[in-house]
Amino acid sequence: MSGAFTKEQDAESAAADLPDRPISPHPNLVTAQGLAALDAALAEARAAYAAAKAGGDLQADRTPLARATRELRYFAARRAGAQLSEPAGDTGVVRFGSTVTFERKDGRRQSYRIVGEDEAEPTRGTVSYVSPLARALMGRRVGEAARIAGAEVEVVAVE
Repeated sequence: MSGAFTKEQDAESAAADLPDRPISPHPNLVTAQGLAALDAALAEARAAYAAAKAGGDLQADRTPLARATRELRYFAARRAGAQLSEPAGDTGVVRFGSTVTFERKDGRRQSYRIVGEDEAEPTRGTVSYVSPLARALMGRRVGEAARIAGAEVEVVAVE
């Protein structure tokens, strides 16, 4: 057997045996929007798996099926462990599902909604409940201070 054939086969085999995506050890709390997004991602993963299984020559390249299988396992596990958690009414306390606005010493105001890990997109105004930012703000009320990245901020609104 030639060395070139062995290396090519090994590379293809390694690509087909992709490691699982890491799953957080934290409870998978989600908002209603997060649960809907997980359902959509799971449906998309199922469709990608079916397409990869039906199309292409699996003997020639197992990579698309391996990727689809990995995504299907990930989203199935995330959906199975999802715990819907919506805030009950306006309590004025920062908690999961709240949108909190805080002011920095230089006068800048920032607002973030505290959501589940899979939902978090800081550039879109959402942060994970396990992030340092969210942990610093949880339990605070309007007028209370929190320490974020070594600086003190004041909570100015909780919705």
